[in-house]
Amino acid sequence: MSAATYTIEGRTGPWELVIGLEVHAQVISRAKLFSGAATAFGAEPNTQVSFVDAGFPGMLPVINRECVAQAVRTGLGLNARINLWSRFDRKNYFYADLPQGYQISQYAHPIVGSGAVEIELPDGTTKRIGITRLHLEQDAGKSLHDQHPTKTFVDLNRSGIALMEIVSEPDMRSPEEAGAYLAKLRQIMRYLGTCDGNMEEGSLRADVNVSVRRPGEGYRTRCEVKNINSIRFVMQAIEAEARRQIAVWEEGGEVEQETRLFDTGRGVTRSMRSKEEAHDYRYFPDPDLPPLVLDEAWVEELRRTLPELPDARKARYMRDFGLPAYDASVLVAEKETAAYYEEVARGRDPKLAANWVMGDLFAALNRTRRTIADPPVSARDLGALLDLMRDGTLSGKLAKEVFEAMVETGRPPGAIVEERGLRQVTDTGAIEAAVAKVLAANADKVAEYKAGKEKLFGFFVGQVMKAMQGKANPALVNELLKRALG
Repeated sequence: MSAATYTIEGRTGPWELVIGLEVHAQVISRAKLFSGAATAFGAEPNTQVSFVDAGFPGMLPVINRECVAQAVRTGLGLNARINLWSRFDRKNYFYADLPQGYQISQYAHPIVGSGAVEIELPDGTTKRIGITRLHLEQDAGKSLHDQHPTKTFVDLNRSGIALMEIVSEPDMRSPEEAGAYLAKLRQIMRYLGTCDGNMEEGSLRADVNVSVRRPGEGYRTRCEVKNINSIRFVMQAIEAEARRQIAVWEEGGEVEQETRLFDTGRGVTRSMRSKEEAHDYRYFPDPDLPPLVLDEAWVEELRRTLPELPDARKARYMRDFGLPAYDASVLVAEKETAAYYEEVARGRDPKLAANWVMGDLFAALNRTRRTIADPPVSARDLGALLDLMRDGTLSGKLAKEVFEAMVETGRPPGAIVEERGLRQVTDTGAIEAAVAKVLAANADKVAEYKAGKEKLFGFFVGQVMKAMQGKANPALVNELLKRALG
């Protein structure tokens, strides 16, 4: 089901957005694409650099098999065509942090061809976004302009790290669609274990291509906004660049094709350089690397070992657990959350488990600033808490109290129940005695109740629970009160 058309109202009428994304995803691999240098984030500058990465003369690149496998896995996860024959090219340009003077990339013959992903929008509608290609390339180093007042420092640790560039079709029509698409790519790659998606560390970055047009028109000139490192900034950059282009067209000007940067502080884009075309880079096949030829059986083996992906897992939660679409979407958003939930739900009421994970656990994660990978309450202990509710040891209210104690102490629920005497009272005689005392102490209200003021029943329940320090079984309290008042 497609989303409603999104337009921006200009001075002279509505404008439609046309958006495509080029996403650069850093491959999870212990070594770089063409060298054995390490890839760990946060190492001291220039400590993870081989002669190949530093562009020393005569150093020959050697392809990293695991990086190739990660690209294939990602392509399979994007329902894309895997090209059994691909080729590496040299993309020639100069940067101070590109020692070779060229980037080894794939241009005419990428490892992964066309595919698609389905995104879900906040209003519940879905849309299919086409993938044009995924190709492998090496990253450049990093220029640091804030270390010295007059000098630029260069860190080559990132030089040569494997990147997957995932190019979309220009199928997106709103900032929300672009944000949903980037989030979906990140989710799929994190499930696959091919990219960690840490945008704040630069391992997932996006270049955004934006143009505007009158509804029903063909494409107009596009501009590229480079190197955006958060989903929120991608959406803001699209909005800002679209409004800039609309202003240019409405004033009778022409949008020039160029590369721009997004100023996050001011919320505007600014010109970086005129947009290069492919011929500007003088692509040619890398003479040091033979074509990359994949064995079809190897690709099929990778396909067989793929994990269950989020869309399939969501469908299973709805089908097998009877969860609503919203609950299923929230629980599969992160692979770690889904694994936690499944352990809690195993052999238990799946909806109750979902409510506790999405409610009390998520609230505790926010409060303690912990992540699902390091939760204050383990999945095993939360499951044990639900078991104590099922066997009548705890009421829902007492379970909440025990859960808070679990967050504070890290202890299992059974130990807390015994230590604090929080076991639910199911002794009929004890509850009957408490009911009798409450009714005797409130004879006037009993008379009002019997005269037809039935809303007082909640008052009696509250008084009995208070008398029993909240430990009485609520169902028994209700039953015995009805009998006593009958």
